Amino acid sequence: SASAQALVEEDGHVVFEGNHEAHPVLQRVLHDPQAAKLLVAPLLVCTIDHLTPATESQRGGRQIAPMLRLMSGDLVLDEPDDFDLADLPALTRLVHWAGLLGARVLLSSATLPPALVAGLFAAYRAGRTQFARNRGQRPGAAHMLNPVSTAGPGDAASGHAGSASAPASPTHPSPAICCLWVDEFGTHAADCADNKTFASAHHLFATRRTQHLAQAAEREVRRRATLIPLDMGKLPVRDHAARFAQLACQAALALHARHHSIDPRSSTGGAKRVSFGLIRMANIEPLVNVALALYQQGAPQGVRIHLCTYHSQYPLLLRSAIEQQLDQALNRRQPDAVFSLPDIRQRIDAHPEADHLFIVLGSPVTEVGRDHDYDWAVVEPSSMRSLIQLAGRVRRHRTGACTSPNLSVLATNLRHWKNHDPSKPAFCKPGFEATHFLLNSHDLHTLLRPHERDVIDSRPRLLAAMPADFKRNDRLVDLEHACMRDTMLPSPTCLNAASWWHLPVADALLTAVLPQQQPFRHDTTPTEDVVLAPNDDGDDYVLKLLVPAQGTSAGGHQRTTALESAHLEHRIPDEQVQGPGIAPWGQTDYMAALHALAASMDMPVDTCANRFGGATLRYDKDSGTKWRFHPALGFTAWTG
Repeated sequence: SASAQALVEEDGHVVFEGNHEAHPVLQRVLHDPQAAKLLVAPLLVCTIDHLTPATESQRGGRQIAPMLRLMSGDLVLDEPDDFDLADLPALTRLVHWAGLLGARVLLSSATLPPALVAGLFAAYRAGRTQFARNRGQRPGAAHMLNPVSTAGPGDAASGHAGSASAPASPTHPSPAICCLWVDEFGTHAADCADNKTFASAHHLFATRRTQHLAQAAEREVRRRATLIPLDMGKLPVRDHAARFAQLACQAALALHARHHSIDPRSSTGGAKRVSFGLIRMANIEPLVNVALALYQQGAPQGVRIHLCTYHSQYPLLLRSAIEQQLDQALNRRQPDAVFSLPDIRQRIDAHPEADHLFIVLGSPVTEVGRDHDYDWAVVEPSSMRSLIQLAGRVRRHRTGACTSPNLSVLATNLRHWKNHDPSKPAFCKPGFEATHFLLNSHDLHTLLRPHERDVIDSRPRLLAAMPADFKRNDRLVDLEHACMRDTMLPSPTCLNAASWWHLPVADALLTAVLPQQQPFRHDTTPTEDVVLAPNDDGDDYVLKLLVPAQGTSAGGHQRTTALESAHLEHRIPDEQVQGPGIAPWGQTDYMAALHALAASMDMPVDTCANRFGGATLRYDKDSGTKWRFHPALGFTAWTG
């Protein structure tokens, strides 16, 4: 039955070596060791997926462990504005429950828009008010409340738009919530008993921060951008990748010429010029097509390109190897230390070319959560937030003014040319544009004002334009502010994130209607869990599907692998992943990586493959989806 369900997902794993059995309460009420570890560990670092079940449960007991964790610890949310708009209702429910259970909340991001912060504060306040009414000898007394921090280092936003909430009872006044804003320029605190007070305090902080950032830009600009055209003309879609590869390579070479370092060890025969750059693309399938086109066209005479393709659809062990490689190479706190890394040293010394470009061709995973420092970047745009976050990875560790552009931003994206229809959204998946939030143009020359594109920083996200100057259909950043307001602030006409705390309790909190209508990370596209497992001889890999073990339910603990018919996999030949003057940068031998990992962890190769050689891929049997794969390119859909 559902009530016998495990408290933690079957494929979840909590690492904590403390003595959780010594807890006086948990040893009696929790028999699941994974759940007990999740609750007893002093500091829990996890994805938000482990906590959202606190408000999502419709049956069973998956809400118990995260709910108890919120009752006993504070909630730190890193980059909450990175969530898709459709997932913000679930995030709002979680923040509301944090207030309801007495936890403190900290939001950490450099690009928090005002409506998001206002909406999350209103949700927290609604929950905290209930907590105060049922807590202590003097319910509702402000001084009895724990403080809540609503911003973290580098946070900024604006509070133009307040949000309504149910009025407090005269006998149960709303608590004055202690709020703190922190950034590199200072701190600001205020006791906020209502949403209007909070909005004013937040607007003051955001205004001061934009002023500081403007002054910093006058003193030293580390990132300058220029727009470059992306004109596909009447080319068929199948030729877009080759054209994009050509334009991106030209932009990369121009940026390399202006922003490179001299290899201190290659004086013999002339010093070599080396740079580390990023080509950011919006979607994985065209990204892999562009990678193949780059290998096919090769590099110009005298240039050596080392290409690392980086996105989310790799077997776990290969993605981990890529990220470890990039973490080492793109740590530029000591700028010349990279030339002492064995891998970088070997690649530079092995080729006589004078110019070496180490290029990461990456998806949006390059934007958030990676402490990487690139010399330059070529960007296919998706949103203003994306541009700001990506710009923060250029010269991230190094000071000094930049006098020429080190970011080349394409004036539009590939989706615009694929649609060939201005009435269809282009800056979406990822991006904020939708059928009910359409832009009048998809050209950044008109969507960005000069100060937003010449020097890219977080100021456009901190303060929304005043109503008289707000143009949601003509400016990229105004579109984002409009979408956030529509999602986060109370609406009399539709369900949104605010409905959870704003509607009457009997309609929202006491039913499962909203979690069903607004599920977290809802995706109707079928997926399959796959594994690259050793063949019978152990000298090569085969593709397998993970399926429930015979005799267990789909949610059962035991899982096994079953070999699926070979037509599901197309292996990209090695000769397509090399070209004149260009070669992969990174791990390209899956079996070697698998055997090395199995040996280091002292486990059988088959077991290691099942644990670390898997990926979750979109698969629709009705449409005949197939996959193609190469260790240097990862998985992508293949149409044959």
